[in-house]
Amino acid sequence: MTSVLPTGAGRRTTRNHHGASASRAAILRAAERVFAEEGLAGARTEAIARRAGVNKALLYYYFKSKDALFLAVIEEHLKEFERRTQNVLDSGGCIRAKLLAYVSMHFDFVSARPFFPILLQRTMLTGGPELQRLRQRWTLPGMRRLVELIERGVREGELRPTHAGHALMSLISLTVHYFATAPLIRALGGFDPYDEKRLAERKREALEFVRFGLFRDPEEPVE
Repeated sequence: MTSVLPTGAGRRTTRNHHGASASRAAILRAAERVFAEEGLAGARTEAIARRAGVNKALLYYYFKSKDALFLAVIEEHLKEFERRTQNVLDSGGCIRAKLLAYVSMHFDFVSARPFFPILLQRTMLTGGPELQRLRQRWTLPGMRRLVELIERGVREGELRPTHAGHALMSLISLTVHYFATAPLIRALGGFDPYDEKRLAERKREALEFVRFGLFRDPEEPVE
């Protein structure tokens, strides 16, 4: 079949696509930091465009408004976290193994995104139908499956009797609280909570807390 594209057109289209993807990603990274530091109301699109190294007009080309850009930043995180949550829940192994894998994944996810906990706090304090839509689409499916997993673990005797909803909140808090209070830990504790050694120590303690807080037999090997 004879191509109707001019010579080199396919390569140019690919380059243009990669360039557009890179520009959009740069805007999202810059916006994430500015929104975390300044909040939605205080953030300025000029500052975001300057940090991203793009023209302000390009920012509005990809994202029609500052509010739309804020939602896009939040959605990028929530979408990826939901994907990883579903991968954990769809994996093999016993219920205890899945819970440990979830906490481990959650910890690694947040520790690699220092601005995410701040954005998450701002999101939880902000209302509006669009944010509610994001929560419904990207947060609730994984949370519902985790509650069902905990309930099944109790029924089958892997987990001690517990309220599944409260257990899930405790699992989430094990990770979220540490990173959300990182500035306070740094000020009062006199150490960097993102230090590699501190992260490894905190993750180990969080997983042990899950074992002894939820597992019927914390000493039993997990396969």
